[in-house]
Amino acid sequence: MSRPPMPVTRIAAQGRVGAIDLTWRLPGWEPLVDHFAIHAAEDHDVEITPETIIGKTVYGRFTHDTLGPQAETRHYRIVTVDAAGRRSRPSRPVRGVSAESMTVRGRPYAQVGEFDSKSLELALAPDRGQQNYLATFPQGVDFRYGESDPAADWCYLHPGPRDRWAGNRAHTFRLRFDLAARPTTDPGFVVWLIDTHATLAGTAAIAVNGRTATEVYFEGGATRGSLEGDATVPGTALRPSFVELRLPAEYFAAGDNAIDITKHTGSWHAYDAVGVFDLAG
Repeated sequence: MSRPPMPVTRIAAQGRVGAIDLTWRLPGWEPLVDHFAIHAAEDHDVEITPETIIGKTVYGRFTHDTLGPQAETRHYRIVTVDAAGRRSRPSRPVRGVSAESMTVRGRPYAQVGEFDSKSLELALAPDRGQQNYLATFPQGVDFRYGESDPAADWCYLHPGPRDRWAGNRAHTFRLRFDLAARPTTDPGFVVWLIDTHATLAGTAAIAVNGRTATEVYFEGGATRGSLEGDATVPGTALRPSFVELRLPAEYFAAGDNAIDITKHTGSWHAYDAVGVFDLAG
């Protein structure tokens, strides 16, 4: 009789905004491993029950996402399951803490959508982007905070030059807002996505009042965000990602301001929410 599967070792947990990334050393493939079951709990004593399973994978890595903007603590244990359904003893527990988002500690200058791992409050969501984008947003998006309506004026799907359905060209989404005075501290800029194209996530230039501030590289997703709009659904294939950075205060001005997101390489990304935040406090 062959031995039962071995537990995984060298588990590590690395937190980031909205997610905790787990990695571990594979135990070998004899007996044949079917998958690794990841168990999680808020306390250190992670019970190994069907209710504590948050996912399964055949790889030595797993991302626990949709944790939200707050800093969240989770404890994890992993069980190896072989092809016959036999289970290893649980791995040692490991603790992970997600990073606090700028949306928590900052005050919004402007915001589009809710940071809730859903695109459903945005225009054309959850699945009408590819069919209706060009007719609805032929010149891209031009959104004024406090006046425009996210459900009508900010498309959930931002196409890129690799998207034939959007004319194979770059598209700009502009967020306009007013400031009483120029910021004294570099504002935070937050882009939460529910998903991106798996292999052509691409890049976008971020400009403030016509001055390019930075280039953003998007993580590859699951290529489902053009059709689905809720990454909190259990078992969803959507792969949320998060961009949080600071923009130079000197690029802003008292009065009218505009931030442009121009997707000039790759294919589409699907928004959860976008915001500009005062981090001075």
